[in-house]
Amino acid sequence: MTSAVTTDTSARPGYGQLLRTPGALGFVLPGFAARLPFGMLTISILLLVQHTTGSYASAGIVAAVTGISMALSAPLMGMLTDRFGQSTVLVPVVLTHAAAVSGLTALALADAGIWALALAAVPTGASVPQVGPMVRARWAARLEGSPLLPTAAAFESVTDEFTFVVGPVLATALCTGVHPAAGLATEATLTLLGGLLFAARRAGQPATHAPAATGAGRTFALAVPGLRVLIFAFLGIGAVFGGMQVSLAAFSAEMGNPGANGLLYGVFAAGNMIAGIAMGAVAWKIGPRRRLMVGYVGLTAAASVLWAANSLLLLGALGLVVGLFIAPALITGYTMVEQLVPANARTEAFTWLTGSIAFGQAVAVIVAGRLTDAHGSSYGFLVPMAATALALVTLLALRSRLTPKAPSRIVTASAAPETAGTDAAATAPAAGAAGAASEAVETTAADGRVTVPATPRNRVNERGMGHRVPVTVD
Repeated sequence: MTSAVTTDTSARPGYGQLLRTPGALGFVLPGFAARLPFGMLTISILLLVQHTTGSYASAGIVAAVTGISMALSAPLMGMLTDRFGQSTVLVPVVLTHAAAVSGLTALALADAGIWALALAAVPTGASVPQVGPMVRARWAARLEGSPLLPTAAAFESVTDEFTFVVGPVLATALCTGVHPAAGLATEATLTLLGGLLFAARRAGQPATHAPAATGAGRTFALAVPGLRVLIFAFLGIGAVFGGMQVSLAAFSAEMGNPGANGLLYGVFAAGNMIAGIAMGAVAWKIGPRRRLMVGYVGLTAAASVLWAANSLLLLGALGLVVGLFIAPALITGYTMVEQLVPANARTEAFTWLTGSIAFGQAVAVIVAGRLTDAHGSSYGFLVPMAATALALVTLLALRSRLTPKAPSRIVTASAAPETAGTDAAATAPAAGAAGAASEAVETTAADGRVTVPATPRNRVNERGMGHRVPVTVD
């Protein structure tokens, strides 16, 4: 006789419930400490190099090399983490990063040429620890199949944006009020201490996935079509970050108040954080693909008017609106990784998205820096507008790739191949009742239930982001 055991998800998932997850605070708190310096790095490089060279273009090149180097190394770091574990990868990375930042700082203070600074920026960026993807991977492993996963994605976005509220303000205050190199010195110190503390918390780390041990083929995240589409979207978001950092600094200087740069960027990041909090508190009835499209349309529209600002107050208000639209795109994109990417490549997938942001930011810093030097800050603001418009066109053209063909599932090793196929067929009517099999993950949330028959030999969990997850067992 078969009985159904249904997870009670009648109450709306919330942040309090999320943080009461056993073991969560053990990696959330040190994870935050290790991520705070990330919000300081680019702006600290920009301010130090601009101070020593007198050029936003030169500062933009060094910051861009750092970002590109990080973007290229992040997926490799993610693959190594999936295979060998977070602590094994993180400890040597943070030690290398602290040394690289110290070298870059020394060269800048010694008035080294742009090529020497750019060369030093390579290891600085390549050694940026990917703590954010590691924290997200821990949530995904701990909340497998739970309706709290979207809440976790929103919480992580809020945490990221809080670092971008505090980080730039702290870096700007240190660079302008203490010493031009104080921002990078603090970033290196916090990265080292926070990274080692996070690495020491081994409890809750996702299982490693070594192909030689399991006999299974290696899954590469980039082979997933939906992830490639998300990469384009995140490139546009990165361009917003990079274009805003350069253009806000230049605009503040043009207005005769360079210290306002940190405040303006903090307001922009605060809008992102406010929207992230709201995203996690709402029980969404529309699917993630539609949420992504709506959020990105709003982001593109908001970024398209930044160039018209003619006062600090107006620019702050426009920056706040841009921030309000970034969070829906970021949170939804990270949430969709759980649907689209197998578990043994999930950290790699998160690092591809993080790297895409860094790459988009790097390119935007270069372009915006040159435009700003040549024509003023209003031209720098054209970079976020163009980048988000291009990314939106890509999203609209390839949106069909963002829908999983079938709900993700976990089948125990004892299950026969034909059993898994039978279960997949059995769930087809549930998807059809919502209108289309391709929308199965999104439509299960409408009625709130997916019942999966199980045999005595196996157990199947339907896994969907933010959907109720009944389990049928014998």
